[in-house]
Amino acid sequence: MNSRTARRPTIIDVAIAAGVSKSLVSLVLRGASNVSVEKRRLVRAAAADLGYRPNAVARSLVQRRSNLIGVLLSDLHNPFFADVIDGVLEAAGSNGYNTIMSVADHGALAERRALDTLLELRIDGLIIASPTVEANAIAAAGREMPIVLVAGRARISDVDSVSNDDSIGAALVVQHLADLGHQRIAHIDGGGGAGADRRRKGYERAMRRLGLGAFMRVVAGSYTDEGGRKGVSALFSHSQSPTAIFIANDLAAHGALIALSLLGLRVPEDVSVVGYDNTTLTPGSHIHLTTVDQPRPDMGRTSVTLLLERLAGGRDAARHLLMPPNLVVRGTTAPPRATRQGD
Repeated sequence: MNSRTARRPTIIDVAIAAGVSKSLVSLVLRGASNVSVEKRRLVRAAAADLGYRPNAVARSLVQRRSNLIGVLLSDLHNPFFADVIDGVLEAAGSNGYNTIMSVADHGALAERRALDTLLELRIDGLIIASPTVEANAIAAAGREMPIVLVAGRARISDVDSVSNDDSIGAALVVQHLADLGHQRIAHIDGGGGAGADRRRKGYERAMRRLGLGAFMRVVAGSYTDEGGRKGVSALFSHSQSPTAIFIANDLAAHGALIALSLLGLRVPEDVSVVGYDNTTLTPGSHIHLTTVDQPRPDMGRTSVTLLLERLAGGRDAARHLLMPPNLVVRGTTAPPRATRQGD
């Protein structure tokens, strides 16, 4: 018989091979202490000889706990999420949980299907990173199990969330550029990306607060290389070009740097550039991007902590946590040319 189609050994097979009852095998496999050393040895030897693997689904039905956390990503290509997931995996593993991940990077419909699939797998809780699926679908799922949103677009009353304070991050960028002497500070926004609206509004508020409202300019972009390229094209087709650009995330900033180079503009000599996220592409040998750092692994770890609080039964009310950002100044910002000595 083909090994792939051979019947898998069951707990009954193990009991017969070991010469014990099915219930005793179950006790041994659960690690119960009230089993003799000899019986434990017999059961484990029989299980090993047969290649028996416990049925995790059946066990979760009995115990009403799978020790499995689901993670749903909306964008596999954004390096922001890799760091968040590192934090999730670390915290889940240290608390005895495994993780199962699903990626739905083709829009809300694909994400809804992935959400339904994860719910069917009887996971104990779910972390959704930057969701695009409708809030009512998430709210409905939240009535079945604990859910935490990471970098979500909106708060949902019964669902926990962990976000970066995007408005504060944008204000840090504008203040830094203004302190360098820039006035014509433009913003390439993140379109419908999570946090993009708050970053844009934070930029606008900071510009007005610093008396720079007359120089404010926002062009459409997205959290992609292409979004940064298109944003630069829109900004520099205008007669009054900016001396500094705040770009909604690092991926778009990477595209913007390429576009500026193709226009023959030097960074930061001709134009300063600031990104957002402080992802792994920023400190590289050829990209020393000034950017806003989000505590991404901490956001992942915190999301697991919130899930475990719910699973322990110690909390029913939702918590919405805002984690503070920090500005990381590198080599893509400098005073505008007109204010530099010798220019």
